[in-house]
Amino acid sequence: MSLTLGFRPLRFEFTALDRVRFPESKAANILRGALGLTLRRSVCPPDCAEPATCRLDCPYTRLFEPHATGGPSGLAAPPRPFVLRAAHLDGAEIPAGASFYFDLNYFAADLTFRHLGAALRGLGKDGLGPGRPRVRLDHLIEHPPVTLSLEPGPPCHRLRIDFLTATEIKGLADPGRPDFQPIAARVRDRIATLSSLYGGAPLALDFKAFGELARQVVLADHHLSPVRSERTSTRTGQTHPLGGFIGWAVYEGPLTGFVPFFEAAQYTGAGRQTVWGKGAIRVTRLDP
Repeated sequence: MSLTLGFRPLRFEFTALDRVRFPESKAANILRGALGLTLRRSVCPPDCAEPATCRLDCPYTRLFEPHATGGPSGLAAPPRPFVLRAAHLDGAEIPAGASFYFDLNYFAADLTFRHLGAALRGLGKDGLGPGRPRVRLDHLIEHPPVTLSLEPGPPCHRLRIDFLTATEIKGLADPGRPDFQPIAARVRDRIATLSSLYGGAPLALDFKAFGELARQVVLADHHLSPVRSERTSTRTGQTHPLGGFIGWAVYEGPLTGFVPFFEAAQYTGAGRQTVWGKGAIRVTRLDP
């Protein structure tokens, strides 16, 4: 048992060989699609029709379509072991010859992510996003691993959370009102699942007490704006919503034990579809 979360921050640096345009709110989705497509082409055999039937140590399966062989039914489709951070590219146009980057937080202890670097070198031929402009991968920067403590720190009774990218939280009674308990529960569950599946140990946490204490935290003030977007899978042709809300919320109450979980969620994301860059948050203590 542990009360920590580990991850490795990565940065991918590119040069645009053609002009590259990232539509608003879709940069991470475009990058995720390019990552998956190039990796599958580079590691999967030509006759691999369904990744869900692949061996568990296949790099593509490991990164993009992990599946469990046992355990709770809710984990039959486990979360992917990474999240993208590319909101700074939303709506950007990169002229030919200019450089750009995106970040990726990787939560597994293995080094499967290195297959991405090899695969992304194919983007000079395959292209990236609308119109398939060519780009060149210049560097994959592997920052040292980070271990975050989830133990309570200094007392906190007032906390601000900024929702930086579209955030979608299951369990909110009102999508326009970011009540604390459902958000805290989703943050807790996501961190616990990542720790159990990829960190090597389940969290030493009393889940029931965590939830009961969260109900004592009140929403003091907030301002949210809806975000409406969607993605279409190039592999299946299906369209999926990517919306949610952005904005901020201020909470008051017994927040001390929750702060490290929300600080960790700055790296894991909060809510649904975090792998596409949704649910990026920033946490600020407001105590004097």
